[in-house]
Amino acid sequence: MSQKNEILQMLKDEITDVEYNRYIKQLKFDEKSHTDEYALFIAPNILISNYIKSKYSEKIATLFEIKTGIKPNVEISTTSKKLKTKKTRDSVKSSEKVQHSLLNPSHTFENFVVGGSNQFAYTAAKKVSEDFGTSYNPLFIYGGVGLGKTHLMQAIGNIAQQKGKSVVFTSVEQFLNDFTRHIRNKTMELFRDKYRKCDVLLVDDIQFLSGKESLQEEFFNTFESLRNSDKLIVLTADKKPKQIALLAERLQSRFEWGLITDIQPPELETKIEIIRKKSEINRVQIDNDVINYIATIIENNTREIEGILTKLKMYSQMVNCEITIEFAKNALKDQIREKKESVTIETIMQMVSRELNIKQSEIKSKSRTRNIVYARRIAIYLSRTFTQNSMPQLALYFGMKDHTAVSHTMKTINKLLESDADFKLKIDELKNKIS
Repeated sequence: MSQKNEILQMLKDEITDVEYNRYIKQLKFDEKSHTDEYALFIAPNILISNYIKSKYSEKIATLFEIKTGIKPNVEISTTSKKLKTKKTRDSVKSSEKVQHSLLNPSHTFENFVVGGSNQFAYTAAKKVSEDFGTSYNPLFIYGGVGLGKTHLMQAIGNIAQQKGKSVVFTSVEQFLNDFTRHIRNKTMELFRDKYRKCDVLLVDDIQFLSGKESLQEEFFNTFESLRNSDKLIVLTADKKPKQIALLAERLQSRFEWGLITDIQPPELETKIEIIRKKSEINRVQIDNDVINYIATIIENNTREIEGILTKLKMYSQMVNCEITIEFAKNALKDQIREKKESVTIETIMQMVSRELNIKQSEIKSKSRTRNIVYARRIAIYLSRTFTQNSMPQLALYFGMKDHTAVSHTMKTINKLLESDADFKLKIDELKNKIS
């Protein structure tokens, strides 16, 4: 085994298979330019090059030192080049635009699944990636955890890097750590150079500025400097600017200067498409039954999907068998919470009302409107399935004539479950949300 392969094998043992196969495995070692002081790896494109450079170049250099006793300067590039002296290396480095990003190359617009819950945010992000600051500056994307805010933000950053722009992607936590370290070391000029001289600033989880007065002051000045230079700013948070507690009013107002857009939890169809897309990216072979099953057991946080797919792939390789629906159910049984001991009709009614956007009072009414009848039948079915209430008790609760009406509803639902795959999928999703 060559020295280069030994080094990368050592790295493989310390990172996930997904990271290794997606990025590190694509590197080619430039044997001709290799010296004790210098190691060049060729990446297939600029996105992968920047990602590995930011995340792994120092680690690779350390592994060289462990293996050979000498720590080289590790370069990740898209082209071959021979650097013989320190002077040459320094001149090349100074001629390249410094990238402070840690962007994930797989976070692209092509890999983002668009649905009704995120259509507007996707369209806005695409527009921003085309004109970089001439419209919608800043772009403020808010929503719950794992809904795709960071994916859209990094998609903008990846396109910016492809176009030769300098990009800084950071979280408020990292911004704070940098701020604190540079104050302590009395190197604030370097801090400001990093954050104020880039073309695109991407900041995740801006809500964590809350209550940090000195940090808010520094971020305000950074924002002003970039905005006055027509540089693009993209921010994400879990809520609107005005809903972020203890955030300076002048920051709130500036965050609202551009465009504010939200991402809602994905509907079932979008979750299915996200799972299908991620299974293709991660090379996990699963059929529609398994995809549909995963869609029903995950909550709104689509970030769970990668972990589930990784687990299924790992388990299937361990036992050398295909990922069938039975295999998936067994492998993922710990993903499904045990059924609550005290599920009530009221609990079910709240959930059905929220999920189907029908008022509880309408579900209990005598209305024969199609969507209300649909919601009422589902509420009755779930109440009969998850609670100890008898049919006469359910009839009384839902204002029906007698228990035979409840029995008729149960028969209707059971027929639909057998004949309508989409309906069954929706029921399975609701069941898992109750469980």
